[in-house]
Amino acid sequence: MKAAIESFVSGFPDFLIYAGTAGALLLFACTFYILLTPQKEMALLKSGNASAGLALAGVIIGLAIPIASCLASSVSLADLIIWGIVSLLIQILAFRFVDLILRDLPKRIENDEAGAAILLIAVKIASAMIIASALWDPNVARL
Repeated sequence: MKAAIESFVSGFPDFLIYAGTAGALLLFACTFYILLTPQKEMALLKSGNASAGLALAGVIIGLAIPIASCLASSVSLADLIIWGIVSLLIQILAFRFVDLILRDLPKRIENDEAGAAILLIAVKIASAMIIASALWDPNVARL
């Protein structure tokens, strides 16, 4: 029992630092994404647009998955931050890809077209899983 408590005491500060950094990175990524996309998700949500809520939920999940993978395999805070930013940029490209396929995705979400939002969610989660798998290295142990 003593070893478990000592392990907790010595590891808890690192846990707080890494988890806090990952949380801040997710918050930054979501904020950046919302500011960069043409549709105003928060205003649409407040007006009852369900497709905007679906699309935003897909964004949050799609950003959290690779950040979680970065957190699991990072060797330093810098490593976590760098690959978290790379994940954000790839997710923005995924949005643009769906926009190219559907033509005027922001307008479709503004018009509350659930089909467009669902396709965006699928692309976000699928790309997030691929990104997360590419980032994850089971041979890396945090120092």
